[in-house]
Amino acid sequence: MIFSKKKKDEQPASEPDLVKEEKQDLKLEKEVHNEKLLSVVNVERVFQAGGAPLRVLKGINMELRQNQLVMLRGRSGSGKTTLLNCLGGLDTPTEGEIWFNGRPFHKLSDDKRTLVRRKEMGFIFQAFALMPLLSAKENVELSLRMAGVPRGTWKERVDHCLELVGLEKRMNHRPFELSGGEQQRVAIAKAIAHKPILLLADEPTAELDSNMAAQIMSVFKTIIRTEQVTICMTTHDPTIMEVADHVYEMVDGKFI
Repeated sequence: MIFSKKKKDEQPASEPDLVKEEKQDLKLEKEVHNEKLLSVVNVERVFQAGGAPLRVLKGINMELRQNQLVMLRGRSGSGKTTLLNCLGGLDTPTEGEIWFNGRPFHKLSDDKRTLVRRKEMGFIFQAFALMPLLSAKENVELSLRMAGVPRGTWKERVDHCLELVGLEKRMNHRPFELSGGEQQRVAIAKAIAHKPILLLADEPTAELDSNMAAQIMSVFKTIIRTEQVTICMTTHDPTIMEVADHVYEMVDGKFI
């Protein structure tokens, strides 16, 4: 009787090898998660108020890393919305640097910043910013149109995004037919439709009750995982802090 031998390369990996491979995979995942997406270096923003300078941002330093949920927490007037506008290129710092995805965002022209925003950023506003005469589906389609996404891919992407936020059965409803929480979910679907790598949200839970706010934060965690997006949001709500990967506390234009 002849016994055949297994070739060396056909043998199953030993347990130590599997453990080693698993550790390498976890290390790689951690490195990807920790890759720097945006850097803020000594940023100041000064406005002229009645002929006198008003320092709104006072030497801000921060980082956003991939696939994180980062919160800017502070009272009204602390400077968090001004900082968010600078991160998104809606405003430019008076001093300092903002680097986004390897680019000197603070040096780009208005036109170039606009192109970056259309392709790589998504925005969610406190007042939802939906077109009132368009359905939920059409509002999300509008985002794809503005980003120059080929029309042939719209339906699949719109359906996916609305399903992701739990509104697949409400896609033909207009904003006035939806609750505040549902409108905010449409705004989220609209913001992620063109597959941005950074999502900026200004007080996204301010107009919602605590239950709806918790649901929105759950949606945020889901889209970070499934869409591979980083979210930076402003808030003054202490009840949602625990879901953040990092919280920057702002007081009088600086972090404490």
